[in-house]
Amino acid sequence: MENGNASNVYQVPDGTRIGHVHLKVSRLDRALAFYRDLLGFHITERYGEQAVFLASGDYHHHLALNTWQSLGAPPAPRNSAGLFHVAICYPKREDLARIYARLMAAGYPLTGAADHGVSEALYLDDPDGNGVELYWDRPRARWPRDPEGNLKMFTRSLDLEALAALAAEEP
Repeated sequence: MENGNASNVYQVPDGTRIGHVHLKVSRLDRALAFYRDLLGFHITERYGEQAVFLASGDYHHHLALNTWQSLGAPPAPRNSAGLFHVAICYPKREDLARIYARLMAAGYPLTGAADHGVSEALYLDDPDGNGVELYWDRPRARWPRDPEGNLKMFTRSLDLEALAALAAEEP
């Protein structure tokens, strides 16, 4: 069962999704400056000065931030087990372009940018060193496939100039 190919392996039902991510942060105000003020999530619930829930739209929360065990702590070491990144999916390419323009206007550094065939992605770290991927998915009909129909993702350079130009076209 180690390789995941056993015929009787349980699989989660179609439609299952990741509901939210809960992150330990060292300073709640600094994390809010990033997730609320820069990325644009809104607060749905606050637990004093120790925790906050944030969302997009009318969902109860997509992100939770707390300092319960991490107040004032340094970032986790990069070469240890744990979270690699949180991936935030935007509905349209124009939305990714807008957040890219917002990050550039704020002088917020990217750690990478990639075209994966199925998606276009921006990579950065939050103030606590947690990896964050901001991306949009291409329509499934445009996903790269081999002649047998198998998905063939790749990693290529993302055309940031085209993304910036798209953002400049937006009202």
